[in-house]
Amino acid sequence: MIGFDLDDEQRELQEQARRVGQAVRPMARRWDEEETFPEASFDVLRSSGLLDLTVPVEHGGRGKGVFEACLVLEEIAAGCMATAIVAQMFFNGPPRAIAVLGTDEQRARLLPEVARGERYFAIAMTEPGAGSSGTELTTQLARGADGVLRLNGTKCYITGGDRADTLLVFCRAAGTSGSRGIGAVVVQRGQPGFDVVDTSPKMGSRGVAEATLRFEDVEIDDDQVVIPPDSESSAGARLLLRQFNPERCGNAAMCIGVARAALEDSIAYTAQREQFGRPIVEFQGLQWKLADMAVRLESARLLLWRAAMSSEDGFPVLRDTAMAKLVANETAQYVTNEAIQLHGHRGYTRDVPVERYFRDVRGMALGGGTSEILRNVIAEDVAGRRFEQRPRSAR
Repeated sequence: MIGFDLDDEQRELQEQARRVGQAVRPMARRWDEEETFPEASFDVLRSSGLLDLTVPVEHGGRGKGVFEACLVLEEIAAGCMATAIVAQMFFNGPPRAIAVLGTDEQRARLLPEVARGERYFAIAMTEPGAGSSGTELTTQLARGADGVLRLNGTKCYITGGDRADTLLVFCRAAGTSGSRGIGAVVVQRGQPGFDVVDTSPKMGSRGVAEATLRFEDVEIDDDQVVIPPDSESSAGARLLLRQFNPERCGNAAMCIGVARAALEDSIAYTAQREQFGRPIVEFQGLQWKLADMAVRLESARLLLWRAAMSSEDGFPVLRDTAMAKLVANETAQYVTNEAIQLHGHRGYTRDVPVERYFRDVRGMALGGGTSEILRNVIAEDVAGRRFEQRPRSAR
């Protein structure tokens, strides 16, 4: 472990999470091959008592921060990525945004159920025409002549959207575009007008589906509005970007967990696999691979822990978070790809989990900010200026 001193409580938390990761690991292949939600693993998470980790103490949780969440997510992901994705939504997803941005009433109503593992959130931001450019979302929240707020729009690639009972939906005020007028509301499964239209088969992390959601005149009570859309302000857009930073840290932690599992599997395999009369770990070329994998993994963890320990208005610092996610995403792809190579043709089969590790981490460089977008964010901070990606004619 790298040179940060964990206190006794953090080490105990890490060990508890490691036991959970070991408990769900035997089920990981099942969720991948059946492409079914990891209900049994979800039960393990509930029983562990970890799902209350980041919920404020006054609402039944432990009140821990992003750093502790990252410790736990790395351990769980080392056992099963699908299970870690479920935990991520509890630790770093919408509940954290509500804890920081919601009203007292919303926190009191929603967060105790999160702490008990009874309310499963998903976040709905991406749309067919609004991916990396999130401020181009068109889902609209408008108050009709009868005074009722109604939500209309379509969201796509919503992780866990087919299973979640509650969604934090980003939307905009009628008649607005760009960064102005963006807000967010809470929608409950079963509300009239809300429907799961489809799920998209995907390459990895197949236990938690990507759903297409449709909202047609979904009535929104005032107490469901978390970030009121203000047609004269870009504050909602800034909050949209900031609230993703805990998720980005969690994303990086999960990548590190899977990459660590790939490295550990590779160390074990190269020690017992023999060719030319000796274990293949004795060949220098393969030793260098293990060394490079370890160095990149430790470097990614260092960047992540720095980001997870940072704070700006209740969320991790954007620059640190962007760097951590970028390096963790690309490190995980490198390490899992090298793990396949070290396992030879066996690593390309589903007889061993390294091919699944590669598939599971590949999508993490797409969600929560692509590698290209993160490089743009970092470049702006390094250069000390804003780079507008839109053509001049569209500004």
